[in-house]
Amino acid sequence: MEYYRPIAMTDAARPAGALPLAGGWCWFTQVEVLHRDAPPRVVAAADLPTEVLDRLSASRPDFGGMAMDRPRIMGILNVTPDSFSDGGRFLAPEAALVQARALADGADVLDIGGESTRPGAAEVPVAEEVARTAPVIAALRAGGLAVPLSIDTRKAAVAQAALSAGAGIVNDVAAMGFDPAMASVVSGADAPIILMHSIGTPATMQDDPRYEDVALDVYDFLKARIAAAEAAGIPRARIMVDPGIGFGKTAAHNLALIRRFSLFHDLGVPVLLGASRKRFIGVIGGEDQAARRMPGSVAVALAGVAQGAQMLRMHDVAETRQALRLWLAVNGVNG
Repeated sequence: MEYYRPIAMTDAARPAGALPLAGGWCWFTQVEVLHRDAPPRVVAAADLPTEVLDRLSASRPDFGGMAMDRPRIMGILNVTPDSFSDGGRFLAPEAALVQARALADGADVLDIGGESTRPGAAEVPVAEEVARTAPVIAALRAGGLAVPLSIDTRKAAVAQAALSAGAGIVNDVAAMGFDPAMASVVSGADAPIILMHSIGTPATMQDDPRYEDVALDVYDFLKARIAAAEAAGIPRARIMVDPGIGFGKTAAHNLALIRRFSLFHDLGVPVLLGASRKRFIGVIGGEDQAARRMPGSVAVALAGVAQGAQMLRMHDVAETRQALRLWLAVNGVNG
């Protein structure tokens, strides 16, 4: 099997015949062709089959009401006592509502989660997770907040309660593999879903994770989960994927995924990059405190944008928005 990674460019000297990457702000004229049993090779895009070029270059449909023609920022709101970066700060409903409104100033979508999925975290009972998330979502909608809302959960009942309360997107870190009922909930609600790669559970995922080839293994997993979603009645137009930075990966795995991030455009759906404040950023950047990893998080986010990442999941929304505006301006992209 061959895998196709468009070599993303943003240079002002765009040659004639260059193709848009996923209909967005990057372009490409060359593609890295990857194999499991042969060295990579770089070929001219024009030499590839038409169906491959169409998949790599076609505009992605709107996702959750958001156009995918420019990078979008997903603001993180953890209503948990134990998330790795801000656990406990927004557990109280009043604090969660204040933070949500602050994030909404710069975010295109808010992702609300009631269960920590940090390495080593224990599972939260369904009723408790619902009690943490659904009232916050309902209150935000009752207060007139118009920004799209996403529920960050592995559990169908939590997703159902959130969708009923006013959320419009499901972000499943288990890609519908934890709860068999998730697919029917999402399909029945005509909701978009984000399918993320992970291995094991949060309690075990960092126990010596191993891959044959991390980029290709993650690609194959996501391709299979897209097929499972489609078989369950969720159309491809309502699917986004996330390679799951930090979920069952070492620092070396994370860096390999980021370096070849544009590979995931070959899946034909929008791609999310969620690396905000992750441990590897602290290790490389020399910062033990997760809350102080904003500069490294923004650097990684912009590296993803340079490879066409359509969505950035971030804690530091205002800082990311400022950096993104400058990146887009420098590269001549209307943001």
